[in-house]
Amino acid sequence: MIRVLVVEDDPVVAEAHRRYVERVAGFTVVAVVHSGGDALRTCERMPVDLVLLDFFLPDSHGLAVCRALRAAGVAVDVIAVTSARDLAVVKAAVSVGVVQYLLKPFTFASLREKLERYARFRDRFAESGEVSGQADVDGVLATLRTPDHHALPKGMSAQTLEAITEALATAAEGLSAGAAATVVGVSRVTARRYLEYLADSGLARREPHYGQVGRPEVWYRPA
Repeated sequence: MIRVLVVEDDPVVAEAHRRYVERVAGFTVVAVVHSGGDALRTCERMPVDLVLLDFFLPDSHGLAVCRALRAAGVAVDVIAVTSARDLAVVKAAVSVGVVQYLLKPFTFASLREKLERYARFRDRFAESGEVSGQADVDGVLATLRTPDHHALPKGMSAQTLEAITEALATAAEGLSAGAAATVVGVSRVTARRYLEYLADSGLARREPHYGQVGRPEVWYRPA
């Protein structure tokens, strides 16, 4: 199992990220923390393979956390999970050893793809022996850098999908289209379209919800 530390200052978002990670085969979350200092202490105290790192933390910036990890000799990989779109930040992230960069908001499918690529990357390095040539080196690195070909249907936005997905992940009893619409601030029709997309993609499941009168309403739960 690949041991993951989730670092996110928002507890609700952190919990959603934890659930996302643990839905991907081969990954387990060993801890969830909400500050850079706690991230450093956790990596020093327990085995961690991968850090899912928000950059905007209450006590430090994610880049500073990366530099501190390297300075402390902590051998851990980092996937940046951030809203930072400044190319200077992206460049700096590469320079401090960030292996993947995932922009918020994102869908579960996007994170799953990043994690699965990372797992394949680790598997390549776990093989004994040496690479036979430049092509092998390029192939290993390309495992992390392959472009994302998952496109949303026309008229759907990643931001709304992420909001619906997070609302669903934090609803213990599931959500109806009407409830999701209220939480996210979209129309009932829009909410149903996104919930149906998640269900058709295998990321949510439909369940009949029986009220006092009329036909049962469809509710949705995380898959």
